[in-house]
Amino acid sequence: MTHTTTDQPARGASGAVVPVLAFAGIVVAVMQTLLVPVIKDLPQLLGTEPSNATWVLTSTLLSGAVATPIMGRLGDLYGKRRMLILSLAVMVVGALVSALTSDLLTMIAGRTLQGFAMGAIPLGIGLMRDMLPREKLGSAMALMSSSIGVGGGLALPAAALVAQHMDWHALFYGAAGLGVLSIALTLLVVPESPMRAQGSFDVLGALGLSTGLVLLLLPITKGSDWGWSSGTTLGLFGASVAVLLLWGLFELRHQAPLVDLRTTARPAVLFTNLASIMVGVSFYVVSLVLPQLLQLPKATGYGLGQSMVVAGLLVAPLGLTMMFTAPVYARLSAKYGPKLTLILGMLIIGIGYGAGLGLMSAAWQSAVIAVVLGAGIGLAYSSLPALIVGAVPASETGAANGLNTLMRSIGTSVSSAVIGMVLANTAHHVGGVAIPTMHGFRVSFLIATAAVAVGLLLALLLPKQPRPQLHTQLRASSEEDAVLAVAEEVLRGFRGRVLDAAGGPVARAKVTLIDRRGRQAGSTLSAEDGTYTLTVPAEGAYVLAAKAAGHGPHASSATHTGDDRAVDLDLSLPGETVSA
Repeated sequence: MTHTTTDQPARGASGAVVPVLAFAGIVVAVMQTLLVPVIKDLPQLLGTEPSNATWVLTSTLLSGAVATPIMGRLGDLYGKRRMLILSLAVMVVGALVSALTSDLLTMIAGRTLQGFAMGAIPLGIGLMRDMLPREKLGSAMALMSSSIGVGGGLALPAAALVAQHMDWHALFYGAAGLGVLSIALTLLVVPESPMRAQGSFDVLGALGLSTGLVLLLLPITKGSDWGWSSGTTLGLFGASVAVLLLWGLFELRHQAPLVDLRTTARPAVLFTNLASIMVGVSFYVVSLVLPQLLQLPKATGYGLGQSMVVAGLLVAPLGLTMMFTAPVYARLSAKYGPKLTLILGMLIIGIGYGAGLGLMSAAWQSAVIAVVLGAGIGLAYSSLPALIVGAVPASETGAANGLNTLMRSIGTSVSSAVIGMVLANTAHHVGGVAIPTMHGFRVSFLIATAAVAVGLLLALLLPKQPRPQLHTQLRASSEEDAVLAVAEEVLRGFRGRVLDAAGGPVARAKVTLIDRRGRQAGSTLSAEDGTYTLTVPAEGAYVLAAKAAGHGPHASSATHTGDDRAVDLDLSLPGETVSA
C-alpha cells in the first residue's frame, strides 16, 4: 500500500482534543447497549415475533462491522476528522429515524445507520497519533480504546432509568442529542490531521469485505434461531469463507488495497488482532450474564431480585473502572511496554472470571466482579491500539485500527451467539418462559475464562519489543524532553537535507521513498531549512527521489538495516531549471 504525508504531523493540539475524541467514542459505544434494558420487550413494542425483533440489534452489529475498516481507510485517504464527523452525522440521522417510528423495517433501517458510527473509534485513535506528542499518546489512545467499554457500561443504568420512566423512543432522542453535541465539539476543538495515504479508494475491496463480513456475522448472530446445523447457517458460513478468500487474493494483487494484508500478516499485527477477538469475547460475557442474574427474581433460588436501574448501576463499575485504568495503563506501558500490559490485563480478566464462579450469591459481589473485570479489560483494550500503532506506518493508522476494532466486534458477536446458545440450552421452562439457570451462568464464565487463556497465549506470542524510553512515554518534564520525544519518532528511517547546486537549502521539496519493488513507501515535504525525515516500513534497499519547483529531479539509493537508527542522506538537486 502506498502512503504519504502532506506535511509533518501536527503537534501542539489543544488539550481538549483528547476528552472530545474520547467523548465521541463513548457516544458511539452507547449505541451498542442502548436497547439492552428493553430487549425482552422489543417484540411487543414493535408488534412482531421475537426472531424478527432481534434484527434491531443484529443490524447495528453488521453495519458497524462493515463500516469500521472502510471508514478507517477513507480517513487515511481523505481526512480522519472529516470521516469522524460523517460517521457521527450518519448516527444522528439513524437515531432520529428510530425515534420517530415503531415500524420494524424502519427501525431496522435506523439502527443500521447508527452502526456506521463504530468507525469513529479507529478514526479517533488515528487523529491522536497524528496530533499528540508521544508523552501524551499512550494514555490518550488507552482512553479512546476503552471508550467502547466505558460508553457501554455507563449507558446501561442511564438507558434503564429512561426506559423505566419514559417512552422508550426517548432513548433515541437522547442518543441523537449526544451525537449532535459530539459533532459540535469536534468541529470546534479537533483540527484535521495532515497525514494522508496516497492512492484511490478500493471500491471492489470494500464491496468484497462487506459481503464476506455479512455472510460471516449473519449466521454467527442468527445461528441460535436458525439452527447451527441448518442448511442456511452452514451455507452462509461456506459462502463467507469463499468470498473472503477471493477478497484476500484480490487485495494482495491490488496496488492500493483497502486492507494491506502483508502488513496485517506481520506477527505483531496478526497476534494483536487475534488477541482482540478473545478480549471481545470476554468483555461481552459479563455484559450478558450479570444484568440477567441481578434481575432474576429471588424466587428462583439464585436470582438477586434487583430492579432494571439497580442492575445497571451495579454493572456500571465495569465501564468506570475501564476509564480510570487509562492513566494507569500509560505508566505501566511506559515502563514495561504494551505487550506486558496486555498480558497483565488478560491475567486480571482470568482472575475476575475465576473468582466470579463463586461470587454470584449477592448483589455487592456483582459490583466486585465488575470492578476486577473492568480493570483487566481496560488494560487489555488500552494495549491493543498501542501495539497496532507501533507496527504500522502512520498513514495506515486509521485502516489498521479499523481492522482491529472489527476483530473486537467479531469477538463480541461470537460471544453473543455462544453465550445466548448456552443460556438457552440450560434454561428452565416455566409456563412457556425460558429462565436462565445458575449452571448456564457458570458455564458462560468458564467459556470467558477459556477465551482469556487463548488470548493470553496469543499475547505471549507477540514479538519482543525494545524497552521503552521513559522520557519519551511519560509526561515531558521540559521542552527539551518533548523535542527529543518527537525526534525519536523518526528513528528507523532516513533523514537529511535537500540542497540546491550551490549547497543551499531547498524548502518544500517533495521527497519520495521507493522500495525495491518500485512501490512508493512514503513521502514528505522538506522544511524551510531543507531538512526531511522519512520512516521505513521494513529493512531493505530504497531509492529516495527528490523534486522541487525550479530544480531538476534527483534520486539516491540507500539501504536501511531496520534497526532503531536514522540513516543520514543529503539530496542535492541539479542546477538546471525545469518547468514547475
